[in-house]
Amino acid sequence: MFRGANAINLDVKGRVTIPTRYRQLLLDDCQGQLVCTIDTQQSCLLLYPLTEWEEIELKLSKLSSMIPHERRLQRLLLGYALEGAMDKSGRFLLTAPLRDHANLKKEIMLVGQLNRFEIWDAETWQAQVEADIETEKSGPFELSEKLQDFSL
Repeated sequence: MFRGANAINLDVKGRVTIPTRYRQLLLDDCQGQLVCTIDTQQSCLLLYPLTEWEEIELKLSKLSSMIPHERRLQRLLLGYALEGAMDKSGRFLLTAPLRDHANLKKEIMLVGQLNRFEIWDAETWQAQVEADIETEKSGPFELSEKLQDFSL
């Protein structure tokens, strides 16, 4: 289970270093095999352990290529999907098209989201957090059924 926002640097070769606290979990769960793809809703990347990604692929395989929205989702998520392994130093290489999608520069954020990570440009992440907090403060909006019983 991944949680927390981690400030990390993208190296000159386009590699991200997975924080030490997650490495053993990833090695135990998926032998360090990861899949990265784009987020179709925001300018960030989604990084999955291979075992979690395989569940996404199964869902994608059940979508129809004859329904435009379903085919678009398959094309984007699978078309950008990059499978690879962490190296001995816990690094994972992000290709130029992935980095370009998320406008990644040197300073990035690796954000745990339970079964996956989001990878954000640090400035974009900060702006997104500020926008999310402002939206939450701005007041009444209709809560989904799942949020009606949610409390902190």
